[in-house]
Formats: sequence, C-alpha cells, structure tokens
Amino acid sequence: MASEIRALSFDIFGTVVDWRSTLIREGSALGRRLGLDVDWAAFADAWRAGYQPAMQEVRSGALPWTHIDALHRRILDRLLAERGITLAEPDAAAFNRVWHRLAPWPDSVPGLQRLKPRYTLATLSNGNLSLLVAMARHAGLPWDAVLSAELFRHYKPDREVYLGAARLLDLHPQQLLMVAAHPGDLRAAAACGLRTAYVARPLEHGPGGAMEAWREGEFDFVADSLVALADQLGC
Repeated sequence: MASEIRALSFDIFGTVVDWRSTLIREGSALGRRLGLDVDWAAFADAWRAGYQPAMQEVRSGALPWTHIDALHRRILDRLLAERGITLAEPDAAAFNRVWHRLAPWPDSVPGLQRLKPRYTLATLSNGNLSLLVAMARHAGLPWDAVLSAELFRHYKPDREVYLGAARLLDLHPQQLLMVAAHPGDLRAAAACGLRTAYVARPLEHGPGGAMEAWREGEFDFVADSLVALADQLGC
C-alpha cells in the first residue's frame, strides 16, 4: 500500500501546529501590555469553536466566498464585543494574524524532514494561502507545495478540496496520503479515494480535552507523531 503513495497532504491546525498554546501565549502577552483581564484559554477555545460555524455560513451561501483570515476576524470581533473589549485597529489586526504564527508540535519539523526526501509534502488546509505561507516561514515547515481550500473556493470536507489537491499534484487520489488529527477530515478524504493517516494529538484542546472518536482499522496508518508516521513509511 505504501509503495503506491507519492505525496502526503497535511491538515495543519491541530495536526502540524499547536494553535491553542500559541493563542493563549499571545493573548496573555496582549493582555499584559494593555491591562486586560481575560481568561485566554477560554478565549482561544471560543475563537476556534467559531471556525466550523463560520465556514458553514460560506457553504450555505449566507456569506460569499470568504477566506479564513476574514472569518477569523469576524469571530474575533464578536468575541471582543461580547467581552466588552475594545482594541485599536492595529492591535486587533496584529492579534488576528496570530494564526500566521502558530508554533509547530515538537515532532512536526523533525517528522517532515524525515518524510521529505521520499515524498512530496503539501499542505491541504482550510487556511488561506498567505496564512499558510507565513506560518511555514515562521515555523520552519519544509513544504514542497502550499495547497489551500482558497484555491478551490471550497472548504474541507468538500470533495473538491481533496480531489483538487490530487489533480494539482498530477496524482491519482490513491497516490495521495491525507494526514490529519481529525477523523472527520480523513473520512472525507477516504471517500474521495485518498489514503489516510491518523496522527493523534491528545493535547490539541488542552490537557483532558475531548478528541473526536474513531474506530480501529478505519485508517491506513495510525501514529502518535509525525516521526512515528515516518517510521511506518520507512523514512
């Protein structure tokens, strides 16, 4: 099975980078600078919780095509208003770009470096292209290609994203391995014919945070890190 795989596509938020810890750290720094009394862990969770509903507004037609930076800003503005917080525009814009500066999990860069000599490595994220490029530069993520839902004007789990990635990489779907920490993402990829690799991230939502359920045997590969995935793929 592994012998026919030519490229790996990666979900990013939660799979490759630790969004929650970064948001808490940068929010705390902003709070100290501006004298804000905010539960930044709860704020980070609420910001992330707005992500799927915001994309659903685009899918439903309630919003025209809107990239993730703009959706993140809509969610941020709502959360600030709900908490009675007013930020100057430069501060609000800079804080919204925290999503461009997310820190990788400790195994991400070493794992990707192990995989890169053998496979083409690409993002396949709902994040917009400029966000993903900035994040790669910030975190040292060694992508061969940066593919974004923005290219297809569809958000995962729409099939246009997975099949579009295979098409742009000039691959049959079964030659592309989707790597994610989210079973729903992988199930949608598998329905399009992609191979799947589940990488568990039990700390994505903090210690004791809930993880999406999955069944033994439903994915082609299961690993607890990108380094472990590289081991399984013989890298």
